Amino acid sequence: MIITIQYKCKYRLKNFPNYVFSGQRCFNSKTRREIQQVYNNGSIGYNICGKFKSLKTLKQELELIPKTEKTPF
Repeated sequence: MIITIQYKCKYRLKNFPNYVFSGQRCFNSKTRREIQQVYNNGSIGYNICGKFKSLKTLKQELELIPKTEKTPF
């Protein structure tokens, strides 16, 4: 039995376009894996390319995904 789950991703990071967001979830579109939220020094964020980025800085770097570009999700 195979179960598939599809997410519609709406945003991506400007500097790292392979990281896309769907609601409260972050995915790496190259590896097709979900990125876990991390609590580090009193702030919540994600490890993007091996470096911690808080939600405050990530919200400033978000952009809408163009409709002409296809994502694997």
